[in-house]
Amino acid sequence: MSYSFEYIDIILLAMIAGFIFLRLRGILGKKTGFEENINSSFPHEVTETKNSPILNAETFDDAAKKDFLNGAKIAYESIITSFSKGDLKSIKSLLAKDVYDQFDEAIKDKKRKKCFF
Repeated sequence: MSYSFEYIDIILLAMIAGFIFLRLRGILGKKTGFEENINSSFPHEVTETKNSPILNAETFDDAAKKDFLNGAKIAYESIITSFSKGDLKSIKSLLAKDVYDQFDEAIKDKKRKKCFF
């Protein structure tokens, strides 16, 4: 009782492996040697510009955080002052639609209750 299809099984498995290999090569591509160096594509340090010293990544992150917090503080103050004045048109771009709608309802409610700004 010998199994006579041993060679057919091996050939079939080799064809399946070859098909998978060719599909992966077609999807992923092949290395040609002209790939861009990823280290030069994304510099890890900020280069020097006019009137600014060279910043390393940590200093740049700290400066970006400070700038973000200052901008958030200014936006918060302008939202609060405009809401207290009843003027939402100037801050519409700073608010999400649902928050804008809630602020608008609150202003209309205050006007109905005759609590003018």
